[in-house]
Order: sequence, then C-alpha cells, then structure tokens
Amino acid sequence: MSVVPRISHGILSLNIETKEDLYRAYMPFVTNGGIFIPTPRAYQLGEEVFMLLTLMDEPDKVPVTGKVIWVTPKAAQGGKHPGIGIQFSAEDTALVQKIETYLAGALNSGRRTNTL
Repeated sequence: MSVVPRISHGILSLNIETKEDLYRAYMPFVTNGGIFIPTPRAYQLGEEVFMLLTLMDEPDKVPVTGKVIWVTPKAAQGGKHPGIGIQFSAEDTALVQKIETYLAGALNSGRRTNTL
C-alpha cells in the first residue's frame, strides 16, 4: 500500500501517492472532512494530533492539527487496517477543497474505504 504512516517525535506523517489511496483514506462524512491514518499505535477518541500530509505529486507537506474521531483497533473485523480517523478543523477548508477536487466524481461511488 502506498499510504505510508510514520511517527516521528509525536508527529504523524502521511504520504498519499494515488487517487485510489486518497479515496480510501478520505472521510467526507465527517464535519469539516477527515482522513484515516493507518497506524498500530493506540490513540483515544478526542485526542488531538499533529500530522504532515503529502498529497500525491505536490511538493509541500500540509501541516494538519486534528482530533481523533475514529479508531480501528488491531485485529479489526473485515480485514480493516488498524488506524485512526482525524477530523480536520474548520480552518482546513482549503485542504478539504483540494482533496475533493482530486476526488471529483469518485466521492459517491460506493467503493469500500478504510473506514466504511
């Protein structure tokens, strides 16, 4: 899988290399949008996290502070990857618009994602 999470000094880093990976990670049903980060590390709902997000071929990492609103534990049913869903803040509207532009036409496709 090309979604590569890393933890470095408490900072999560997520590199999304393809539109399919972005589709699987994006959480459009969350207020302000959200993204799923595969990680074996345990987090609590409501915990605030900081991450650096790299979208496909874009040269810059986007800093994001968000709140954990989804937890998929290790050994989850259905072969789901363990990880957390992060809710973007209201200030991340430019990031959400960019993600939804990348995913234009695919958001309502009904294909499986990392969360649903």
